[in-house]
Order: sequence, then structure tokens, then C-alpha cells
Amino acid sequence: MKFGVIVFPGSNCDQDCFYVIQDILKQPVKYIWHQDTNVRGFDCLVLPGGFSYGDYLRTGAVARFSPVMKSVVEFANKGGLVIGICNGFQILLEAGLLPGVMLRNTNLHFICKYVYIRIENTETPFTALYKNNQILKIPIAHNEGNYYIDEKGLEQIHRNNQIVFKYCSKDGIVRKKYNPNGAMENIAGMVNSKRNVLGMMPHPERSAEKILGSDSGFLIFQSIIQWLKDK
Repeated sequence: MKFGVIVFPGSNCDQDCFYVIQDILKQPVKYIWHQDTNVRGFDCLVLPGGFSYGDYLRTGAVARFSPVMKSVVEFANKGGLVIGICNGFQILLEAGLLPGVMLRNTNLHFICKYVYIRIENTETPFTALYKNNQILKIPIAHNEGNYYIDEKGLEQIHRNNQIVFKYCSKDGIVRKKYNPNGAMENIAGMVNSKRNVLGMMPHPERSAEKILGSDSGFLIFQSIIQWLKDK
């Protein structure tokens, strides 16, 4: 199996993702420049965090038109695994691979801290090794993480069980006061209806080793590997 980490102008978590995949998980991985259009031979594509194109216009709105994104969309539509982290999540929303939009954090400030999120769905390639309602300690770092979707769209993602992570307390309680950015229903991450595309605001690559203060995100990458092995 082979991972591809897509690099946009302004990406700053690409090396973190690359390190986790190559040095911790010991898996083949390659950088993919945003102007490249060939994604053949990859099993999972990673859209990392950062500030693609300086976050001009809306976050992810410019990156969505990078040449590589047409290939990413085709790859996803054929069932390939795609994970977008933070800015990568924002790009996936702009590209239409996930429903909804990102608004500015309700406090209008950039937020960088550890939060707790609860696993809402283990029936995905990205969360299969977790337990239902398991609590993860994982960092966030964003200015636009306030997820929004209209009422019709919200009904649909509930019907399809697409919500994967929700912000919560240390004990797993999901309430508004544990929501760092105002995201609708405390949504921190979600999949598409086919469950092969994941977008999440927290950074699993920054919580893949205990030395960092948490290894809660490790099983996200390990789940991907296991799913690809069993495929």
C-alpha cells in the first residue's frame, strides 16, 4: 500500500503527516505537489493542514482549483481513501467531496490547544480500530473550524450516519460549552456517504506519539492501514 501527501502552497503539516506514515507506521509515502495530476498507484491520499494559498477568499477556496484536485475527486469517486485534516477538511468541503461549509470560529480568534473528541462512528476505514464512544485527546489549530450545514443537509448526514467525531468533555459529554469553535452539533469530523472520504479539524498527526502528550490519533492511521490490508 502507498500513501500520498498532497502539498499546496502554504501547507505546513505535510511533513508531520509524512513523518508519521514513514517513520512511525513504516509505510511507503510520497509527496504530491499541487500541480501534479497523477495519483495512480496510491491507496490513500492525505490533504494536510496549513494555510493553502494564504487562506485568501475562503479557506480552501483557492486550493480547490489546484490541478491535483480534479484527480483527487476522481480518485475518491472511484472509492479511494482520502483524509483531509484541518485545512485539508476545508478543501474537501470546497471541492464538494463532503457536505457543508466552514465558518470562522465564534470567538473570531485562532485556537490552538488540546481538546477532547468522542468517536461517533467506528464503521469507517478511519476509525475501525477504535471503540464506540471512545474519547480522544487531540490538538486543534484553526481559525475557521465552525462547521455549518443547512437543515436538509443535517438530516441527511444523520440519516447516513456520517458524523464521526464530536467535541466533548474529558468524560465524553457533548455540550455547547465543550465546543471550541461553534461547530454545529459539536461536529469535529465526518465522512462522505460512501465512507471513503474523511474530513476532521483536529490533528491526528500531532497526537500519534506519547512523547507529544497524546497518541490518540495513532489509530486513525493504523485503521487505514488495516482496512487496506483487509480490502
